[in-house]
Amino acid sequence: MSLTVGFDLDMTLLDTRPGIRATYDALAAETGTAIDSGLAVSRLGPPLVHELANWFPAERVAAVADRYRELYVRHAMSGTLVLPGAREAVAAVRALGGRVAVITGKFERNARLQLDHVGLVPDVLVGDLWAETKGDALREHGAAVYVGDHLGDIVGARAAGAVAVAVATGPYGTEELRAAGADVVLDDLTQFPDWLAGYRSAA
Repeated sequence: MSLTVGFDLDMTLLDTRPGIRATYDALAAETGTAIDSGLAVSRLGPPLVHELANWFPAERVAAVADRYRELYVRHAMSGTLVLPGAREAVAAVRALGGRVAVITGKFERNARLQLDHVGLVPDVLVGDLWAETKGDALREHGAAVYVGDHLGDIVGARAAGAVAVAVATGPYGTEELRAAGADVVLDDLTQFPDWLAGYRSAA
């Protein structure tokens, strides 16, 4: 049976916090609105509009989100860091003849630019999804496993009937991820190739 593994993007494959913080700072300067960019990047995962609603009135959020996405292209790419084990995790899927699907809450065009910037090219990329809606894309692309750092990623995996693999590289520790229902909890992606090999041999 062919294997498709889904990955979240922010704080799963990539540490995008430096660039996101720079983008929020640029947005704050341009709009004259105080934004605690450090706080914002500490809670990555939910859709952008959820975070912006903490800083802007509801009637401005959609327009400000569009401007944030424009600023993101200018400010966010150079600060992107590939998280430990990310390249090896992708390679491990491909070594088994599998496909890599990145299913993310990030605006899809910017997610593509960010992945291209660091040289990680998935077979499938779907953006603008969160929690249960990630499950829709996972089912559509036949993902048996979904790897993420957020409780919402566990929800997405469950919604798709996929194995929920959680990595403690985002806002939650191993015990919180386990308590939220993750099937597998790893410290980071450096542990993923060995887990995948065991999972595949048992399938």
